[in-house]
Amino acid sequence: MKNELRWKVAQAAEIRWWQNYLRKKPKKDYLKWKLTYWNELVEATGGFPKPGSKVLDAGCGPAGVFMALGQCNVDAIDPLLDTYEEKIDHFKKEEYPHVDFFHTPLETFSPGVTYEYIYCLNAINHVADLDLCFDQLVNLLKPGGKLIVSIDAHNHGFLKRIFRLIPGDILHPHQYDLNEYKQMLIDRNCDLPQDILYKEELLFNYYVLVTSKKI
Repeated sequence: MKNELRWKVAQAAEIRWWQNYLRKKPKKDYLKWKLTYWNELVEATGGFPKPGSKVLDAGCGPAGVFMALGQCNVDAIDPLLDTYEEKIDHFKKEEYPHVDFFHTPLETFSPGVTYEYIYCLNAINHVADLDLCFDQLVNLLKPGGKLIVSIDAHNHGFLKRIFRLIPGDILHPHQYDLNEYKQMLIDRNCDLPQDILYKEELLFNYYVLVTSKKI
């Protein structure tokens, strides 16, 4: 119950964060910048999927990596999608005809298909049930498929334990370090993840983990 409440608080804070963040950003300029950002990240994590690949953008937000994957067959999921479309002018589903959007959390997503590529970027720290979501990401991936997950990883063990007890980071209900996140993937039949340091800060580092599901 405590974790569920913390997740609900984090979700409410998430939509407020996006509204404040985008309030003074012209839509055209922001989306152009964001597309460039995603193009660079996809290249840095091994390059673009082959045209026609079945791809999942898990926890896509209002401007997810789906923007950069116009050559693919993309499913994009997020429990706040309808709220984003209602309250944020920068996101309109019809502007992305190559994407099928699903207003659902990762925990309950059941598409009946598996994916060659799964991107879970700026999202795994936000989910309600972390273990179930990692199970889902791996189960939804084809054997040999590629999984790309970004994480905010603690740099200091003492502060990690404090943040677990006190919600010092309201947007992120889960508090782990890099090795713990990597082990979660290894324990689920994934290859040793490559970790790419994308942003270095005092308390947390932002990494992108790249791995494959073992055949």
